[in-house]
Amino acid sequence: MKTMKTFAARALVATVLLSLAACSGMSKRDESTAIGAGIGAVGGAVLTGGSAVGTVGGAAVGGVIGHEVGKDKK
Repeated sequence: MKTMKTFAARALVATVLLSLAACSGMSKRDESTAIGAGIGAVGGAVLTGGSAVGTVGGAAVGGVIGHEVGKDKK
């Protein structure tokens, strides 16, 4: 079980580092969506004990929230 948690943590770090490099040409709204999805995925995984459904659900909710927060204010 400890090996699986270590692997998951390393995979998460690698994903975050790679996704940061991909954000260079994104708009502010796109960046907010991606960041929200990442934070939501981590939150969903933590709250559900690593459940895939919780992780995907958290990413979806976080992405929607990030998308709305990243709107231009007029």
